[in-house]
Amino acid sequence: MNNLTKVFTVGLLRKKEIVAVKDVTFQATPGQFISLVGESGSGKTTTAKIILKLLPPTSGQILFEGKDVTRLRKHEELREYWRKVHGIFQDPYASFNPLQKVDRVLYQAFELMDDKDINKDRVVREALREVGLNWDEVLGKYPHELSGGQRQRIMVARCYMIKPRLILADEPVSMIDASTRKSVLQLFTNLRDEYKTSVIFITHDLGLAYYVSDEIIIMYRGVIVERGPPEEILEHARSEYTKRLRSDVPLLYKKWEGF
Repeated sequence: MNNLTKVFTVGLLRKKEIVAVKDVTFQATPGQFISLVGESGSGKTTTAKIILKLLPPTSGQILFEGKDVTRLRKHEELREYWRKVHGIFQDPYASFNPLQKVDRVLYQAFELMDDKDINKDRVVREALREVGLNWDEVLGKYPHELSGGQRQRIMVARCYMIKPRLILADEPVSMIDASTRKSVLQLFTNLRDEYKTSVIFITHDLGLAYYVSDEIIIMYRGVIVERGPPEEILEHARSEYTKRLRSDVPLLYKKWEGF
């Protein structure tokens, strides 16, 4: 993306402009795991929503496979883009309709696929197996009957079905049990390693970003203030904001085994 900017206008009588993202530029290469790190209001989630075309930018470009994504309008163009660029969000419950069984989320993925003769049941079974879930444990269930970790695994299983080029993961483990966070994060790294899927990981947790990332980008008030390899960010932080984030992180000596 190049010089991405998003300005919100608020207020009825006295209108005020709020710059949520300003001149943000970075690139994700195939198979790269990038973390956007910052506190609430830093602009990282707004950036992700713009990339997913859930929000229009005020200015700037998002280039994907040589095309400016901000100019995509036709249904077929958007369908193809969302097949290759997929989002997983913070609340694993909000991703589901509470009145419908979780099967719907998985089978809707076939609407993004071109192969109409595919064995849908087989694909769903294989995807669930990849994320450590059994077919008969989750299908036919309503969202409230599953744990947060199971619901988030189902969303990752959907990614295994679609095999996107890029995943935007917005705080995907912040609302699930701490004991299952590592296993869910491992699923993202598996997608990266098996299919060269790029991952943009949105988090406020610098320690977590250190464990999983190839590159860390620090955002503050909509601006990138620092970027670099995890070790450089943790050990040789330059910006005062990064140093403040780092002060809240326990001493880290090595990455988790498997990452």
